[in-house]
Amino acid sequence: MAKEEKPLTGEALVKEVCRRIRVARSYWDAHNNAACRGEREKALALYNTLTKEQKDQIPQQLRIWLRYRSEKYFGPHRTPPQSKRKAK
Repeated sequence: MAKEEKPLTGEALVKEVCRRIRVARSYWDAHNNAACRGEREKALALYNTLTKEQKDQIPQQLRIWLRYRSEKYFGPHRTPPQSKRKAK
């Protein structure tokens, strides 16, 4: 049986954004850039749906990492990741 997921709202949405940022940071600390990139993109997509008041509820340290520090390494100006397989 498939569980139907309702879109997150309010406090649950803020908590999920924080959780995803923390997961992305843990991947970053473990040097797992591919997983970090995926989690960061999910966190950023959710973050962009928040109101200004909700964004203010997210700890500043997490907001800074999401918006600025990680942008330096994963922003559009960076070379996209390559496949691990090499053509022969």
